[in-house]
Amino acid sequence: MPSVLPDGEPVPDDGSLPASALAGAAGRPLGFYLHVPYCATRCGYCDFNTYTASELRGPGGALASRDTYAAHLIEEIRLARKVLGDDPRAVRTVFVGGGTPTLLPAADLVRVLGALRDEFGLAPDAEITTEANPESVDPRYLAELREGGFNRVSFGMQSARQHVLKILDRTHTPGRPEACVAEARAAGFEHVNLDLIYGTPGESDDDWRASLEAALGAGPDHVSAYALIVEEGTQLARRIRRGEIPATDDDVHADRYLIADEAFRAAGLTWYEVSNWATTEAARCLHNEMYWRGADWWGAGPGAHSHVGGVRWWNVKHPGAYAQALVEGRSPGAGRELLTDEDRRVERILLELRLREGAPLALLRPDGLAAADRALGEGLLEAAPFEDGRAVLTLRGRLLADGVVRDLVD
Repeated sequence: MPSVLPDGEPVPDDGSLPASALAGAAGRPLGFYLHVPYCATRCGYCDFNTYTASELRGPGGALASRDTYAAHLIEEIRLARKVLGDDPRAVRTVFVGGGTPTLLPAADLVRVLGALRDEFGLAPDAEITTEANPESVDPRYLAELREGGFNRVSFGMQSARQHVLKILDRTHTPGRPEACVAEARAAGFEHVNLDLIYGTPGESDDDWRASLEAALGAGPDHVSAYALIVEEGTQLARRIRRGEIPATDDDVHADRYLIADEAFRAAGLTWYEVSNWATTEAARCLHNEMYWRGADWWGAGPGAHSHVGGVRWWNVKHPGAYAQALVEGRSPGAGRELLTDEDRRVERILLELRLREGAPLALLRPDGLAAADRALGEGLLEAAPFEDGRAVLTLRGRLLADGVVRDLVD
């Protein structure tokens, strides 16, 4: 969740949506994102809407307590049921993110999942994921999650090198994420992801290869690898600006991406989104695919974003203000926007082009089609899908994805 919310029109106190947003809803999948904004410490690179205990002291702190947070999420789930009315859809995906969701007791996460089951029902093949920090779980905790209905877990590994973790302000010890994968498997989790970050100041190619080797050696069926983005206002940005640590340039990011893709392919993982690789189609993160394909999802929690039928809205940021709104029977929504047909066309290109299946050329206007022809000639798009009416990025195209997208949306 970004720390700065966009502008938008007010959200009605009852959270009601325009009739147009609910039209045809039964034909679209529905997911839920549940944001848990708590962290034990703040990572220097993080720009998400998260809070440590010391940051929640003062006005609104009591309402922002972790002890009562599950109850507030459940209240928003009940609000969602009222807003969506007689919508018959069972929930297809649930993703609990943060922050560090596993700072809450496992029983709280299971209780919130139970509220979704009671209010909406869960699809028989529902994908139910939680993120977890390696130091915040143990075998008993993971077993309780699995018993409670979670079937996918994502661990924040980031790196296998201690000096890289130190730059990122990550508190887990090298080797712990790999042990977590084994513990999750023993608890019955079929699908396990590891998150990696490349391009950290001070990281070498050999450091990155060691992280890849450690991650793949643990046997996850899904790996996400993201280039480090230095966000303004973070501690990491301030350290780079003061010259304490060096910045990493785009060429280094590109080299690390190529190293990663080669390692993943050799280990039997295939890319299905620019930053994500999986062993099988079943191992893909369906929840994230729903984002990339413009499906419906309800984001519960402070700062969480939602989208239903072309209406996007976002909640107030602070956990205390979020809880106060729910206590008073109001929607915690801070603002919303109604997407135009042009907005949705552009977003489809932006998001679907990142996927292995690509974006339909039919979405492109004449200038965009001309740009697609140039990209094909430059080896940025694959030839066979292009002939079938789809723009699919090559490996080189993935390295330059942002530029390709900018040209195609014209």
